[in-house]
Amino acid sequence: MPENLAPVVAVIGGGQLARMMAEPAAAMGIPLRLLAEAEGVSAAQVIPDQLVGDYTDLDTLQKVTQGCAVVTFDHEHVPTDHLHALEKDLPVRPGPAALVHAQDKGVMRARLAELDIPCPRNALVETTADVIAFGFPCVLKTTRGGYDGKGVWFARTEADAAEAFETAASTGVQILAEELVDFRRELSALVARSPSGQVAAWPVVASTQQDGVCREVIAPAPDLQPGLAIEAQQIAMTLAAELDVTGVLAVELFETNDGRVLVNELAMRPHNTGHWTQDGSITSQFENHLRAVLDLPLGSPDARARWTVMVNILGGPGQTGRLYDGYPHALARDPRLRVHLYGKGMRPGRKVGHVNAFGDDLDDCLERARHAAAWFRGDLGEESE
Repeated sequence: MPENLAPVVAVIGGGQLARMMAEPAAAMGIPLRLLAEAEGVSAAQVIPDQLVGDYTDLDTLQKVTQGCAVVTFDHEHVPTDHLHALEKDLPVRPGPAALVHAQDKGVMRARLAELDIPCPRNALVETTADVIAFGFPCVLKTTRGGYDGKGVWFARTEADAAEAFETAASTGVQILAEELVDFRRELSALVARSPSGQVAAWPVVASTQQDGVCREVIAPAPDLQPGLAIEAQQIAMTLAAELDVTGVLAVELFETNDGRVLVNELAMRPHNTGHWTQDGSITSQFENHLRAVLDLPLGSPDARARWTVMVNILGGPGQTGRLYDGYPHALARDPRLRVHLYGKGMRPGRKVGHVNAFGDDLDDCLERARHAAAWFRGDLGEESE
């Protein structure tokens, strides 16, 4: 085998985010070493240097990172104590002191309050009586472990709150109560930051969520007031610096009906709301994440086209056969379409891929991306050609 002339990056987690890091890594000649949770998972199909093991086991983490220049992540679930242990041997990016703010919503809310970052009203609650005192309706979230709508309850009654506490009792996590925000739409501000302090900020995007899962993203967010766009980007850049984030930081926000932005969630890794950057920006979130964790100069986040629309392909009951079978129609109908499939088995609601459409006409981009995603889902018949 040829000698590796570039530093090896360890990636913990074998999902689609790690899979999509592989393409820019290959182009840049950067070798990746993967810790996959099971044989044949999404990233394991494209990263040959891999170990299958448990990311909650410190010995396994140390084995996969041995000899690597840096370690980064496909997800945020590695135990904090293990991250501190890994730091003794190599750079951990993002580091545990930063990552805890994406791992623990209670810690995140407390730190954002210290920084005077606008957020929904919130409080840690221990009993249904605490929730009653906080006020209905509200949103209850587990402070750790929730994602894609899991660990989230919309509570309007004491019975709704009781369900959340039953889950908390079984998992040992705390519950955070947040006001139910009256918002116009959800936004996302994505930045990348290197250890030397360089920051790249992509245009603020609008995302559409359903059942806690991102369905589509429009870049840039249509009809967003310039002042709010600047504020959202400044919030993301401030948090990246103050939390000492290395790599990509996604700040999910509410745009309220009275013209404010409030921080909803943080993610310290490439993010679903940044998938549009693969085809719609000069430098994708995946390339800039790798550049950042290696402390290389960051690439331009500028958009290549006036509009880019990303639509997720979710598993659905209408699917038959292989996702691959959707290519002939989708690519013939739209030669400019970009399709990204994750090599995952199909099941209802599962993210199995996404499509990007870009151009000068937003309505055209929306129609193209939605049609293609629906075709891959099996929601359209031959008459839709």
